Amino acid sequence: MVVNTNNNLVQNTTHKVVIPFYVYAGLSFLTATVLLFLSDNAFTQHYFQPRTLAITHTMALGWGTMIILGASHQLVPVLIEAKLFSNALAYASFVLAAIGIPLLIYSFFQFQFNGIAQAGAVLINAAVVCFVLNLAASILKSKNKNVHAVFVFTASVWLLATTVMGFLLVFNFTKNILPKDSVRYLSLHAHIGLVGWFLLLVMGVGSRLIPMFLISKYDDAKTLWLIYFLVNGALISFIVLFFSAVDSFFYTVPLTAVLLALLLFANYCREAYKQRIRKQVDKQVKISLLSVAMMLLPLIFLAALIALLLFSFANTKLVLAYGFSVFFGWLTAIILGMTFKTLPFIVWNKVYHNRAGLGKTPNPKDLFSESLFQKMGLAYLAGFGLFTAGILLGNTIVLQIASVLLFITAALYNVNILKMLRHKPLIK
Repeated sequence: MVVNTNNNLVQNTTHKVVIPFYVYAGLSFLTATVLLFLSDNAFTQHYFQPRTLAITHTMALGWGTMIILGASHQLVPVLIEAKLFSNALAYASFVLAAIGIPLLIYSFFQFQFNGIAQAGAVLINAAVVCFVLNLAASILKSKNKNVHAVFVFTASVWLLATTVMGFLLVFNFTKNILPKDSVRYLSLHAHIGLVGWFLLLVMGVGSRLIPMFLISKYDDAKTLWLIYFLVNGALISFIVLFFSAVDSFFYTVPLTAVLLALLLFANYCREAYKQRIRKQVDKQVKISLLSVAMMLLPLIFLAALIALLLFSFANTKLVLAYGFSVFFGWLTAIILGMTFKTLPFIVWNKVYHNRAGLGKTPNPKDLFSESLFQKMGLAYLAGFGLFTAGILLGNTIVLQIASVLLFITAALYNVNILKMLRHKPLIK
């Protein structure tokens, strides 16, 4: 398939590469909500335990990372106006991750860090290496290198750093290869992934897609570069502080830098919204814009945690709420919205690209059910809000009700995905 970007024709990535990532991610989201329903008590206790580790990695790797890897294989060629370097590397990345992720999650659930966990860690790292090499080779071959591509590539390098750190932590449980126990490094591992991989990538891709879907000509590369340096500076300073063992007060420095970057990004999206050509905004983009505001919620929890640590008081509920608001909050919200803006085009191209000119074809947005999407959105907002409240209140009944709502969200999401994938040609 060939797409037109800024009057340049670009060979698009085949749907055979991209769709498996979307399907795997949807099933992972469903699995995570089932685990959530079966683990309500886990969210009234300490955060470091088998079920919370299993759910966190199902969301981080199976849901968030897999769908971003799939979307990146489709979007990066559009960003750099050049075709993907290798479909074989993309297939390898999917297969290696698809096998490695359940091995690792099963091990977390059993709380065993033997050969199965280690094999999972090796396979996931091999998958990420394939992805980074593919991205690097694609960008090097391209004549168009822009700020969005730099965001995506830097995020992929931070993803590799995260999975390498995870690899060391898994092996450290049995071989003592790090100076201290693995629990000591969890915060470092988590924040390299959250800020370096997820936040940087969402900002880089979002700053391109949101104006595009709003049909807005707004573009401000200087602001994006400032955001880029603030986020990376915050992460590097956090790593330096972590190994310096300084007072908790100094962590307000990277926190402030990330907060400033988020505010600049929110203003960037606001300007794109104000300068949009199409006045009517569809619900998929509204959910994605909502996720930008939801980025502030984890920061509020994090600021509260740092403030309490200044008085040597750790709050387990706030730690759980912080992690939940990241994976089930802004990250899930933006994926729910963007899936139904990107996948319909991919499926439409698969079904109709050889039938152009034969008659009138459906619009890509007609390939999924708008009604199911609305119900999914309502169930998600209610489930997320109730579960966050349940964590803070330590109430298992509220957690159970909320987990059912989140399960309904994931089920409706998968039904709508299946509806799209089963679409048959309709030409009038």
